[in-house]
Amino acid sequence: MQNKGILMVISGFSGAGKGTLVKKLLSEYDNYALSISMTTRGPREGEQDGREYFFRTREQFEENIAKNGFIEYAQYCGNYYGTPKAYVEEQMQAGKDVILEIEIQGAMKIKEQFPESLLLFVTPPSAEELQKRLVGRGTETADVIAQRLARAYEESEGMDAYDYIVVNDDLDECAAAVQKYVEAAKNVPSRRVEFITEIREELKGFAKGAK
Repeated sequence: MQNKGILMVISGFSGAGKGTLVKKLLSEYDNYALSISMTTRGPREGEQDGREYFFRTREQFEENIAKNGFIEYAQYCGNYYGTPKAYVEEQMQAGKDVILEIEIQGAMKIKEQFPESLLLFVTPPSAEELQKRLVGRGTETADVIAQRLARAYEESEGMDAYDYIVVNDDLDECAAAVQKYVEAAKNVPSRRVEFITEIREELKGFAKGAK
């Protein structure tokens, strides 16, 4: 029987390497699926429906809202973006561990809806290293970097709400650690109810025979 996958939420500071880690997990392991968002914005050149996004009309999106069809959704620049519940549950039923990369507030909302979701917070080994990475990008001004570091301080207040802190110092080691956390999460008793019930019933038969 195919074991159900889990919903894994990845958050972290800007510059912590979340995107790189997700790409590594998807390329190194075959148990993951990346959550695909639904949006009302039009597809850009090269984008395909069902790959980058599920592209829908505003009417279709709002129908899905009315049906409680999103894990979470929001509006940005006049367009809706949301995580379709049906797609995530379909992937989990197929045995895939679904990765959802999202910020802290969204992660907490998901934990409310999916109490057994696995929350991982990705961070560099130090604040100094975070600053070094942001500067090393060479794409942002000093003011923007200062804003990102200030935001990181605010986000650090929510780190203790996560299941695991993932220190992204060495990418290979980081990905291997995440895989271990996922395997451990799959074996907590609340996720192995069927197995526990089955072995308990088998043991019950032995116990009766011993009387």
